[in-house]
Amino acid sequence: MALPAWLQPRYRKNTYLFIYYLIQFCGHSWIFTNMTVRFFSFGEDSMVDTFYAIGLVMRVCQSISLLELLHICVGIELNHLLPRFLQLTERIIILFVVITSQEEVQEKYVVCVLFIFWNLLDMVRYTYSMLSVIGISYAVLTWLSQTLWMPIYPLCVLAEAFAIYQSLPYFESSGTYSTKLPFDLAIYFPYVLKMYLMMLFIGMYFTYSHLYSERRDVLQGFPVKKKKV
Repeated sequence: MALPAWLQPRYRKNTYLFIYYLIQFCGHSWIFTNMTVRFFSFGEDSMVDTFYAIGLVMRVCQSISLLELLHICVGIELNHLLPRFLQLTERIIILFVVITSQEEVQEKYVVCVLFIFWNLLDMVRYTYSMLSVIGISYAVLTWLSQTLWMPIYPLCVLAEAFAIYQSLPYFESSGTYSTKLPFDLAIYFPYVLKMYLMMLFIGMYFTYSHLYSERRDVLQGFPVKKKKV
């Protein structure tokens, strides 16, 4: 006897993924809408306290996104683990280690710029993924999800690098995360951040190459209108 549709593993997997993508889409849409309304209401002043206004929701969304690594590991989401891991760790390190730990950095314009870039990418990505799970596909949305990252992702990495650069004086003066070890050894965190800066650009090259290959595969069957002669 066949199981009811709602009891079948594929149905339950798709239902879970749809709910997950929907939650992420709603969270990022709320952040982007909030930032837009605040900017038109308060102008440049809204950029200074972006983190105080929406930082909590952003941290929740980025924390939940770590589930995507689990999705890939258990096979309910078809994706490559390493590129996704690099993208997620980029944001987690910048958001939780660099921005959240230093109040002076939270007031920088670069935080607002980063949040805009992150949310633009995620709103499109989660919309595309959410509809794909239920078998709905739009050519324009497919093309946008596979193309928008091309100019924005490098700008994200540049903004992340600039956020690290601006945070260095505050980490040097406060000594946050710098610790002394036995045998007269020590971890000086600004040096760790400078090394991470180099790794950030190496990771960008790897991730960009992967996303470009993925885009080429997805858009192979993309409909192209031919001009009538």
